Amino acid sequence: MATVDDLRARLDNLNQTMSSIEAVIDVPSKQVVIAELEQQAAAPDLWSDQENAQAVTSKLSRLQADVEKVTTLCGHLDDVGILIDLGVEADDEETLAEAETSLATLTDEIGSLEVRTLLNGEYDEREALITIRSEAGGVDAADFAEMLLRMYLRWADRHGYSVEVYDTSYAEEAGIKSATFQVKCPFAYGTLSVEQGTHRLVRISPFDNQGRRQTSFAGVEVLPVTEEQDHIDIPDKDIRIDVFHSSGPGGQSVNTTDSAVRITHLPTGLVVSCQNEKSQLQNKAAAMRVLQSRLLERAREEKEAQMRQLKGDGGNSWGSQMRSYVLHPYQMVKDLRTDFETGNPSAVFDGDLDGFIDAGIRWRRQQDSVD
Repeated sequence: MATVDDLRARLDNLNQTMSSIEAVIDVPSKQVVIAELEQQAAAPDLWSDQENAQAVTSKLSRLQADVEKVTTLCGHLDDVGILIDLGVEADDEETLAEAETSLATLTDEIGSLEVRTLLNGEYDEREALITIRSEAGGVDAADFAEMLLRMYLRWADRHGYSVEVYDTSYAEEAGIKSATFQVKCPFAYGTLSVEQGTHRLVRISPFDNQGRRQTSFAGVEVLPVTEEQDHIDIPDKDIRIDVFHSSGPGGQSVNTTDSAVRITHLPTGLVVSCQNEKSQLQNKAAAMRVLQSRLLERAREEKEAQMRQLKGDGGNSWGSQMRSYVLHPYQMVKDLRTDFETGNPSAVFDGDLDGFIDAGIRWRRQQDSVD
């Protein structure tokens, strides 16, 4: 068991970290906004505009949760201080052991909250639109892309986040060519944007009858979901809309009509499709949201490229290949940017990604500081 001095030192460090977090989160200003939103939410005609009502209630709920989280953690830190004092006064090792256990839990919780305070980019608060594509590696790459799709869906499920899959293009033999889905929670984009890049899998191929080792690749694209204020104007003359039968495992009613929609943005050549909904109109609306997000990201990248050129930096600080998943001859998943790694690929593929994501967010902040 840790010494009393060690327990007090750890508690002091956590209190200092919480003070920094409180300064960033700025609880008093959030409480002012909460009071304003509560007034709006109490208006009798709030739900006459459902979209605005949902925005108000969602923001109110998120800010209340943020303030409650900070208040609760500060209270728990005070409780641990009292436990340590009681343990010392009564010379009670059991009480001190309880304090040590509480400190370990609080270290994890405060660490996660600290990472959240690093999400202050222009679009970080938004929901995320994710596309996974199989790349080099044939059928193994398609299978790997499907493994990544399941990984992110399991990660979202672990956290209780809602997900909507817009489009899945199945490969002929196994796996998927691509899939696009939206993660619906605040800060999904800021959190998951560190997952963007090329993912690499090394394993004995289950599709090779000679049992040879195969390296395959899949790409992950993460975009912020567009909002009304983005003002992305897409004239009708700039798009071509095609309808077709939805593809995938048989039996779904979506396969019985030409309900799937493909939209081509003629000026850029961007192509998006959606086949998740039964209605052609719903699929068109979803596809337009995806197209708007891609155009928003394209504009942001062009702006960043101009800034890099002005600063004399023509390279991409993110790089391309960002994570390796090795299943043979040893078991390891390693992030090539942060060096964060684990020897349990099964847990990672089952959605245990928080360690990689937190390390990626901290790494990104360090890169921004260097720039």
